[in-house]
Amino acid sequence: MCGIVGYVGFQWAAPILVEGLRTLEYRGYDSAGIATVDPEEGLRIVRAAGKLHNLVVKLTANMPTAKVGIGHTRWATHGGISEENAHPHCDVQGRVVVIQNGIVENYLELKEELLRRGVTFRSQTDTEVIAQLLGLYVEELGSFEVAFGKVMGRLRGGNAVVALDREAPDRLIAARLGNAGAVVIGEGEGENFVASDLPAIIRHTRRVVFLEDGEMAILTDSSVRYLRITGEELRKTPITVAWDPVSAAKGGYKHFMQKEIYEQPRTTTDTLRGRVDLEAGRVNLEGLALTEAQLAQVEQIHAVACGTAWHACLVLKYFIESLARTPVQVDYASEFRYRQPVLRPHSLLVALTQSGETVDTLAAMSEARTQGIPTLAIVNAIGSQATRLADAGVIYIHAGPEIAVASTKVFTGMLVAGYLLALQLAQAKGILSPAQIQPHLQALIELPGKISLLLKDAALYEQLAEQYHHVTDMLYLGRWVNAPIALEGALKMKEVSYIHAEGYPAGEMKHGPIALIDERMPVVCIATRDPVYEKMLSNIEQVRARGGRVIALINPEDTQVREKADHVIEVPSTTPLLSAVLNVIPLQLFAYAMALRRGADVDQPRNLAKSVTVE
Repeated sequence: MCGIVGYVGFQWAAPILVEGLRTLEYRGYDSAGIATVDPEEGLRIVRAAGKLHNLVVKLTANMPTAKVGIGHTRWATHGGISEENAHPHCDVQGRVVVIQNGIVENYLELKEELLRRGVTFRSQTDTEVIAQLLGLYVEELGSFEVAFGKVMGRLRGGNAVVALDREAPDRLIAARLGNAGAVVIGEGEGENFVASDLPAIIRHTRRVVFLEDGEMAILTDSSVRYLRITGEELRKTPITVAWDPVSAAKGGYKHFMQKEIYEQPRTTTDTLRGRVDLEAGRVNLEGLALTEAQLAQVEQIHAVACGTAWHACLVLKYFIESLARTPVQVDYASEFRYRQPVLRPHSLLVALTQSGETVDTLAAMSEARTQGIPTLAIVNAIGSQATRLADAGVIYIHAGPEIAVASTKVFTGMLVAGYLLALQLAQAKGILSPAQIQPHLQALIELPGKISLLLKDAALYEQLAEQYHHVTDMLYLGRWVNAPIALEGALKMKEVSYIHAEGYPAGEMKHGPIALIDERMPVVCIATRDPVYEKMLSNIEQVRARGGRVIALINPEDTQVREKADHVIEVPSTTPLLSAVLNVIPLQLFAYAMALRRGADVDQPRNLAKSVTVE
């Protein structure tokens, strides 16, 4: 979604803003702009449609020297992709400037009010409503801070807003309303920062404060004041984050997606680190707020997420129901609250989210809390809103920054964290003894090494991409715990290569998808050994009978599928449930190779955003 950066300090603001926006490109955007203010230079706004490079070209000719400024990358919601609709936006007097992430749900009502007051609009965006309203209130009230708070009180919907005033050129004001996305304040020495995500400011300071719903911050070069938007002063203590800015660089890889795929042995280890006691046969998820006695009383789990994380929820259902014998209901977070869910006592809601800022997932968590049901978050982003809503605790994935829009390492991290949760539940309920848990822990500990083996044969995926890059449609089939992996593999292919790919449980093939299979259709079949292996073998025969091209994932010792498939990808053996973690790696590599061969924008696929913070 939209990227936000602000700076006030002793350095030229423009280069810092551009640098920050560059680190936020992974969020997806279609235009960019900055605004700077200085007592001598006055107010300057520079905007450009398209990539950040277009903005840099404009700035290079006449770089602002002001030491206060704001920057923005826009992902269109209201209004088309144009320079006029790019942020920042100013009021009709050219005094106040605003950037925003979110959607003003009542913007038409506010716009009609402003039109009646004679305001002329230059863009089609909802953001300009904020700027115009702020301009009027500043003139009426004579105070930038008071006017800003009043405007925030009139907005409906989730919004992150940052503004500056030509007549108060020494400060910025930022606010967070609802769950539109994070607002991170970075406190430095003689300079302060605001951003929508940590990577934009982490190279400058590690002392940060996350704004909560209804909070605002007033930044000068020497101080940060925190208030409610209603004016009450707040005391907020900065936390120190450990992310190293070097970890957000590509590190020699061609793309962030490639780097993040190859980081999975390490990130899997990091997800496990400190949480398994192989000798005692125990799991210890340090972030849980529930005691084992409380976990033992959980009778029903509701798992909610969006996109790739929803596929992880489907896998989590197999893990928990198989290991902890506790029923799991999986919902799209975007549908959960609208179906008026009936949540019974002794239930637990588990939310999976990479960013911790996905608006629908946060809304689902809020719905559960309204009904008195505890919520647990499996999340990657430290300090995100989901972690603050999760009253039952947080299981951090510890995958580090994931920059590519298409999730890879966080998905496998979610699976590993979910498996640990399933074991902890089984442990709490007395379903598995320490001796029975030990083999599961051993299999988990072996995963990083087996993932490393899967990453060694890049040439195989290049060969497959060379042969199939021209296709327009693909089918992915899996059964049991690997049915969700088929869905995830298809999603990765369509996200980054723009090939129409569909994932199905293989048992559903005869209920429609089989009609699509012919000699032009590659069919990816997940056929590693599990309790339904023989049924998968039958599905492969049915694909072959209709001329489909079979690309099969198999265990090394398998000879039956090897004889039937056009191509095989060997996957190391593990326990049947954990095969889901290993089987997704080749599908990620295949999607990446296909996207590369087709010349697609791997890290920033068209029309996609990393974190969906508005409906």
